[in-house]
Amino acid sequence: MENRSELPVTDPFDAWREALLATPAPAPELTEIGTVTEVGDGVAVVTGLARALADELLMFDCGVRGIALDLEPGRLGVILLGPSELITLGEDVRRTRKVVSVPVGPALLGRVVDAMGRPRDGLGPVAAVAEHPIEAEAPGILSRSAIFRPLATGIKAIDAAVPVGLGQRELIIGDRQTGKTSIAIDTILNQVRSAVTCIYCAIGQRGDAVSRAIGALKKGNMMARSVVMSAGDEETPGLAYIAPYAAMAMAEYFSDQGQDVLVIFDDLTHHARSYRELSLLLRRPPGREAFPGDIFYVHARLLERAGQFTKEAGGGSITALPVVETQAENLSAYIPTNLISITDGQIYLSPRLVRKNQFPAVDLGLSVSRVGGKAQTRALREVAGNLRVTLSQFEELEDFARFGTRLDDATRARLTRGAAVRTALRQAERDPMPAAEQLAVLIAAMEGLFDALSEQQLTDAMARIRAATQKQLQVIDERISENKGLSEADRELVITSARNALAASSSADISSAEARHGPDA
Repeated sequence: MENRSELPVTDPFDAWREALLATPAPAPELTEIGTVTEVGDGVAVVTGLARALADELLMFDCGVRGIALDLEPGRLGVILLGPSELITLGEDVRRTRKVVSVPVGPALLGRVVDAMGRPRDGLGPVAAVAEHPIEAEAPGILSRSAIFRPLATGIKAIDAAVPVGLGQRELIIGDRQTGKTSIAIDTILNQVRSAVTCIYCAIGQRGDAVSRAIGALKKGNMMARSVVMSAGDEETPGLAYIAPYAAMAMAEYFSDQGQDVLVIFDDLTHHARSYRELSLLLRRPPGREAFPGDIFYVHARLLERAGQFTKEAGGGSITALPVVETQAENLSAYIPTNLISITDGQIYLSPRLVRKNQFPAVDLGLSVSRVGGKAQTRALREVAGNLRVTLSQFEELEDFARFGTRLDDATRARLTRGAAVRTALRQAERDPMPAAEQLAVLIAAMEGLFDALSEQQLTDAMARIRAATQKQLQVIDERISENKGLSEADRELVITSARNALAASSSADISSAEARHGPDA
């Protein structure tokens, strides 16, 4: 019989210890730990991280993250990406050896996120494809091509006289309450007729304003193809500072896949103010209007990332529509002049036109598109030249007529025509128009079909012309899609269709009056 006591006994702990000792020793890892010496509204000063890099992401023990913005001997100036109330003096800070990155990918479409890409719509986490750094080098000249395709905004005054091309940077500028955000949202809504992906970046906006924008996108069936990023005025200024760069990083993912992207920055005035606030708290020397000296570079390096890219660079495009606010129509203020010089044109919204109930309040005298005209369809280009001349002559005569001067018949006719054309440029909010309908309305106005109509009659007439265009003028749609000009026969067809629509409108008005007051009315 075998003696069990003679068998060797193997202790599991001894076996585990022997296996552990046989494995190679891990390489030593250097961990740097800093200390918070100052903390304020949105910024902190950290010591002890001598090897930290510029724009490196730092992690505080309380869970708040920050960006190393100022590198000075013995101290770091850090922008906080969370509430500063959670941070205490003497708290440990660790390096992450990474820069700020945001999630990118198709899963972002239809979502509302913050400046770090975290969901704010209660629909669960975002299934991102990857994370991309928010800062990236702008594409070089060899990666860009000429702007040759139009971006239809659906707004008559813009598409005809201040056209925007895919890949362009067009500034939307004006005082408060002049309709800047409305133009941006309507432009997104009009992309339901195209394949453009849209990103709306709200910087420093109130929550109710962002909520209204989201509601408009859902109602217009564009939310599924849009990303809404919100960095509200109640949040830390650090999130407002990184928001436009994060939105641009998301746009670059789609453009790299060959897609066309529209990015709205609403607005860069709040962005500049948040950067000024952070800079002054970090003791950076103030310059003009207390803005730091690199404020131009802050916006230039953002907007230079937009453009139309070559096939070798992906073939996509990023169209940027930054919004900036002026005070008392002061276009020569610091931030507006900076952005005007960076962008390829501006859409100026005048409070004087707002007081005249002219919406959208686009001032065609001060609005300009430096490259969009090359991408404008030929049919709209043929109408746009006469439109600008007619309106400029009308505005000069209107100022002259205010003095009560006796006018001849030709001058009165010009005033009547100009007033009708200006009224024809009015457009309801959240009602972007296809190019064929815009063309029909503008041709009817330029031909004088609206001259004898009152304001209410003109509004009804435009609605009837639009309805007739949808039913009878498919040939105009074909001309626009093929980028061909209108022949004389096409033009006569549009005018005839408009006259028939106006005649039907007059007959309907007469019948309605007779029904109310009898045949002698």
